Amino acid sequence: MAVQPIRLFGDPVLRKRATEVTTFDRELQRLVQDLTDTMLEAPGAGLAAPQIGVSLRVFTWNVDGEVGHLINPTLELSQEIQDGLEGCLSLPELTYECKRAMSVVAQGFDMHGDPLTIHGSELLARAIQHETDHLDGVLFIDKLDTDARKAAMRQIRESDWFGDAGQPQIKVSPHRTNGFGF
Repeated sequence: MAVQPIRLFGDPVLRKRATEVTTFDRELQRLVQDLTDTMLEAPGAGLAAPQIGVSLRVFTWNVDGEVGHLINPTLELSQEIQDGLEGCLSLPELTYECKRAMSVVAQGFDMHGDPLTIHGSELLARAIQHETDHLDGVLFIDKLDTDARKAAMRQIRESDWFGDAGQPQIKVSPHRTNGFGF
């Protein structure tokens, strides 16, 4: 399988709601493997398909030595809140305090189409919520308070990775989504 380029803030694919997976085939298995390889190489605690340019509802995680994936997730969030540092592979070098639910029950499917339920708390809950947000076109900076969001946007504009004249760098993914190449 292959490590793929990670899309950075400003790439339009990061702001679109990803499409539900309807076909559980070899191409989907390859996508999960590429997401896993890319996440581990980065390294990161999670990676969503839109971050490698594939607008499908798939993500992987790597928390406390546990590597997994979930497709078409739905979440039940606890009422208890945690506040902790959060970053994102699509926003290099940015970390900010971000509020999330302390625990989550995530339901969806594995790459073979079998139902899967994940119970997570603390860092795993944070990773699952963060990656599911990616599938909805939401970035963690959207969850910050006004002052922190302004500081994050300033840091992005001043970063070396944001691109020339504030234009995102667009890459092409080798994966198909519903028969269309992106």
